Amino acid sequence: MFKLGLKSPPPSSSPHHLLPLLLLSIIIINSTATATANAKGFKEAPQFYNSPSCPSISTQDMCSQQAVHVAMTLDFPYLRGTMAAIFSILQHSSCPENIRFHFISSPSSTHLHETITSSFPYLRSQIYSFDTNPVSGLISTSIRSALDSPLNYARNYLANILPPCVPKVVYLDSDLVLVDDIASLAATPLGTGTVLAAPEYCNANFTTYFTPTFWANPMLSLTFSGRNACYFNTGVMVIDLERWREGDYTTKIVEWMELQKRMRIYELGSLPPFLLVFAGNIAAVDHKWNQHGLGGDNFRGLCRNLHPGPVSLLHWSGKGKPWVRLDANRPCPLDALWAPYDLLRTPFALES
Repeated sequence: MFKLGLKSPPPSSSPHHLLPLLLLSIIIINSTATATANAKGFKEAPQFYNSPSCPSISTQDMCSQQAVHVAMTLDFPYLRGTMAAIFSILQHSSCPENIRFHFISSPSSTHLHETITSSFPYLRSQIYSFDTNPVSGLISTSIRSALDSPLNYARNYLANILPPCVPKVVYLDSDLVLVDDIASLAATPLGTGTVLAAPEYCNANFTTYFTPTFWANPMLSLTFSGRNACYFNTGVMVIDLERWREGDYTTKIVEWMELQKRMRIYELGSLPPFLLVFAGNIAAVDHKWNQHGLGGDNFRGLCRNLHPGPVSLLHWSGKGKPWVRLDANRPCPLDALWAPYDLLRTPFALES
């Protein structure tokens, strides 16, 4: 409770004379409290250091080929998830000082980088402004409104957004945590001519990602002819940006998005264009690097169990997000695995 600290008025004074001063004091105190809460909304994470075997990289070098480059989008609804993801990456890395974070945000959200650096003052990172206007006109409504955010499509333009000196990047969604060294994921061999690597799921019904209109048109369905096309989740990818630029893959993805505006060939946001361009032509990554679907389906977000096998990365793809369910006091069992990485200050911590 805030105390205004005003002296009691003399008996002859009217309380109404003090009303403007009282209201002004309340406004000032509330404004100060709000500013303090915003500034201290997240705890400062501990600093992590390289093991002796790590190569030495200048702290100012954002282009080093010895570094692990990580790209993530940055927006307010997923900020809490982003903070947890960064924390988990650093905590489980053998060379945390050699990780370079590249954050992409809309022009109105670049200030969120200050929130990141307040909790991770030692972080080697760069913020990039993504002009969402061009892609906004290419987005078709999907089965869940959150999938229609223009920032979801920033992954299509990574090779244009990041500087040419960055040769390869690990792209990660914000609703995940790592429990293994990201350097192992970044070292995934891409082979000759392969542009990206991701865990594939060939047991998924691939046909459901496209409409009957697509499959009924031979000119379109033949796209996958000769390709062992399997579903892969675009929330965890290792991308060779040099090969991407050489093959002009952004243009290829955009062309499919333009066709989608003329005739509806898919339903699920930014994923299908990636499948159309890359499915069947990617390097495989062990499934442990994307235990996805922990957020449930795209409609109800029901609780799910882990897939069989080892775990290096937990991914709450789907409608349900762990921080939302925890705040609502309705967590799923696996949300307890995300909670230790949550840097949000509790009300008790703010008071103390």
